[in-house]
Amino acid sequence: MAFLHIKNVAIKGVAACVPQTIEENTAITNIAAPDVEKLIKTTGVERRRIVKAGTCTSDLCFKAAEKLIEDLGWDKKDIDGLVFVTQTPDYILPATSCILQNQLGLSTECFTLDISLGCSGFVYGLSTLGSYMQSGTIKKALLLAGDTSSMTSSKNDKSTYPLFGDAGTATALEFVEGEEGIKFHLGTDGSGYQAIIINDGGYRNRFNEASLQENPISDGISRNNLELTLDGMDVFSFGISKAPETVNALINKFGIDKGQVNHFYFHQANLMMNERIRKKLQLPEDKVPLSLKNFGNTSSATIPLTMVTETAESLRNGENEIIACGFGVGLSWASLICKTNRLVVPDLITYG
Repeated sequence: MAFLHIKNVAIKGVAACVPQTIEENTAITNIAAPDVEKLIKTTGVERRRIVKAGTCTSDLCFKAAEKLIEDLGWDKKDIDGLVFVTQTPDYILPATSCILQNQLGLSTECFTLDISLGCSGFVYGLSTLGSYMQSGTIKKALLLAGDTSSMTSSKNDKSTYPLFGDAGTATALEFVEGEEGIKFHLGTDGSGYQAIIINDGGYRNRFNEASLQENPISDGISRNNLELTLDGMDVFSFGISKAPETVNALINKFGIDKGQVNHFYFHQANLMMNERIRKKLQLPEDKVPLSLKNFGNTSSATIPLTMVTETAESLRNGENEIIACGFGVGLSWASLICKTNRLVVPDLITYG
């Protein structure tokens, strides 16, 4: 198993940005009303934020980063690293992190990297960036994580469209010598890669004339090959088993007292799945915040978005021990534990 203990690194702040446009699931007209009502009840998603045409994940992350840098009082020339986690980049190439380095006005000596991950991406991103920082050669850095999954979901697919929303986030890390740091457990099972997939548009199945053809799958589900396919039963089974497993692995490896943890942040997959995970881990409801109701599943943004929207005051005003767990596309999973102290957490930003 992949355990990491990254020392000398501290989270200093977290910010989130969502589109201004709100789409109520009850207003969806091309999916039968009874189906939508049932989905709202089981998924817990009542509304989502949806980008307008021309707005990308990087735009949302840029806004979050600009505000976080301002509120931290950081000098941009001191930011030596930037990692961008998304599965909706600006282009196939170049890497979007290069574009963000320039847009944010960071030094040309800044290390940049794109990571193509979704649901587990925030935790994986922190482990990657923290690993580069723990020796002290990089003092300050940004993890930008988000997705615009509404752009990849078919409006005629009741299994995906009412579930996914859009968001971008920024998390600030700083080298602090002697800091206890962040502990991780990470895992992957690529045998399940087809459970969450967009079949065409890459280099295995290149875009072709048939890619845009809408295919009926079942009642209320039709999509083309450039749109997201999600095997709900496989993903549900995976989530309710792997999420508790990785959190327990982390707790057992590092001798964590679960009762001392202030907040457990789980990837916001859907209400039924997250409740099963919470109950398996025997966690009280008040320690497991949910942002699903108003934002849906925002892929790699769900954990920091939940931190900002559901627990900002707690994070701003004191010391907290937190556990975060992401799981999904890949299939992959990752969990972390760390302590935070008076984080800089700007109010939720809206854009577009």
